[in-house]
Amino acid sequence: MTTTENDTENDLDILATARGQVLAEGVGLTEEQVLRVLRLPDEALPELLQLAHEVREKWCGPEVEVEGIVSLKTGGCPEDCHFCSQSGLFPSPVRAAWLNIPELVEAAKQTAATGATEFCIVAAVRGPDERLMKQMREGVKAIQDAVDIQVAASLGMLTQEQVDDLADMGVHRYNHNLETARSHFPNVVTTHSWEERWDTLTMVRDAGMEVCCGGIVGMGETLEQRAEFAAQLAALTPDEVPLNFLNPRPGTPFGDMEPLSSQEALKTIAAFRLALPRTILRYAGGREITLGDLGTEQGLLGGINAVIVGNYLTTLGRSPQEDLALLTKLEMPIKELSKTL
Repeated sequence: MTTTENDTENDLDILATARGQVLAEGVGLTEEQVLRVLRLPDEALPELLQLAHEVREKWCGPEVEVEGIVSLKTGGCPEDCHFCSQSGLFPSPVRAAWLNIPELVEAAKQTAATGATEFCIVAAVRGPDERLMKQMREGVKAIQDAVDIQVAASLGMLTQEQVDDLADMGVHRYNHNLETARSHFPNVVTTHSWEERWDTLTMVRDAGMEVCCGGIVGMGETLEQRAEFAAQLAALTPDEVPLNFLNPRPGTPFGDMEPLSSQEALKTIAAFRLALPRTILRYAGGREITLGDLGTEQGLLGGINAVIVGNYLTTLGRSPQEDLALLTKLEMPIKELSKTL
């Protein structure tokens, strides 16, 4: 038997290991084990996706959580996240704009009408100033008065006072992505550190809000760094991980990168599910160009159990009707709005 054949056989052993460790016991894969999954040959993908789906069904249940997002403040961000067209430092087409409160409430109503149980308010900022916090206070109250939907937020890095304020408003989940592995982060952002993001997430968790933290795959990281990222997310124990795939934006430093292949993206979905067996794993940006319709369906049958419907912050998504029809086809029930959070 050749060395390559030996390597393939050893790689395939990881599926048996994961079946016993993750599926049977609910214990996520380690960094080294995730790397072995990411190195699996393409012919092992159907078995890998089936295992990830079984893990999701056992440890998360059959329901799918549907969410809509809207940008309260778009563009003009002072940070240099190399993937983002909202940075004011790049010659990209997004320019600063604010939503008013009636527009915010209308967006929440439209989101709820799709069947979504969560509405996330996002702002392109390093962190919120008093103007933004005031608008959040007014906006969250107006939404809660008008719509039966949970409100989440993503406003950048926070102080302890801001964390406490958001919790008091009734924001039940806070999103702040680590974006990538700690070792790769300086290649993606230079205006703040990975540790600053981690500190915000720790304060959010300690305040009793749910933690939503994920990132973007396909930003030039190695497979080793992808496995490192999965392990770092597992150490954070987030309630939700939004998984984005790079959709290269014109005018950004990553604008000329090639999107991931669908096979690589699907392996990543399955690997993250096996590292995070009990976590909400959400389809986010980039799936349309990376996976297409068939790949989107395969991912839902390969570990994904939450979806952002409609458009993203600066890019177009699939129509909510397409995603909802797909969930119906796959007989995946939409999660009911929780009254306990």
